[in-house]
Amino acid sequence: MSGLEIRELEAFLVLAEELHFGRAGERLYVSQSRVSQLLRSLEGRIGATLVERTSRRAELTPLGEKFLAELRPAYEALRAAVDHTRATARGTGGVLRIGFQGIIDDHLANAIGGFEKRHPDCAVELTEIPLADPFGSLRRREIDAAVVLLPVEEPDLVLGPVFSRQPQVLAVSPRHPFARRESVTVDELAECPLIGIRGPAPEYWRHAQAPEITPEGRRIPRGPTAGTLQEGMGLAAAGQGGMVLCRSTAEHQGRRDSVVFVPLTGLPESVLGVVWHAEDSGQARAFAGEIAVRARS
Repeated sequence: MSGLEIRELEAFLVLAEELHFGRAGERLYVSQSRVSQLLRSLEGRIGATLVERTSRRAELTPLGEKFLAELRPAYEALRAAVDHTRATARGTGGVLRIGFQGIIDDHLANAIGGFEKRHPDCAVELTEIPLADPFGSLRRREIDAAVVLLPVEEPDLVLGPVFSRQPQVLAVSPRHPFARRESVTVDELAECPLIGIRGPAPEYWRHAQAPEITPEGRRIPRGPTAGTLQEGMGLAAAGQGGMVLCRSTAEHQGRRDSVVFVPLTGLPESVLGVVWHAEDSGQARAFAGEIAVRARS
């Protein structure tokens, strides 16, 4: 165990799930070459090959499969021990880690406040979820509940109450022809390349945020892709295409000098939902209950 690096183990675990160095790098927020470097270092410590590389994908060796089976429960136990010790050190009965996409609006802020009032022995920690990876933090057990944009079709995750229904807007450069319009219809998107989302997010989720076909069946041209909201705003400001956002996120951006937000009609409303692991209960469900109460009011 001398000199063993936890980052090497994390890289191996993610690569074992993705079986692709590029996707593993996106999930870990490092380059593909860095994933390869971490794996080589781990294999050097072990003294054997764990992953067979090909031009298109990666495959675990028999030893890699055995190592994965033994490592995963040990790694989860290690994370649980750290979380438990952190909660004890804080003198609380627990910690609820909530991830969110976009901004914390009044609905979400009130739900958090309600949860803290009902559960004073539980500390709440907030962290922003990368736009390009709505579910990764949950699966890596870095958070306990996630507030994400719909749709959610993940079999290992539970979708709880939905809330914050918002009309959609189109972010474009002030030089774009749509910038002078009072509104734009979804069918007119056939005249505007849409900025997509790049990263480990499921394909169905990425397509929902940047549709490819109008209701009339016209193809919407593909623009560049972005890994973060700020990157997408930068591409829109540079005239590389339009980006679909919910109205509250657009209002929070407030970049009227470089990006114009035009109301977009004909698309379903943007909706947020609370998601947690199917195996989990307790605090995440209690927080979802606070969201549900406010969604009904």
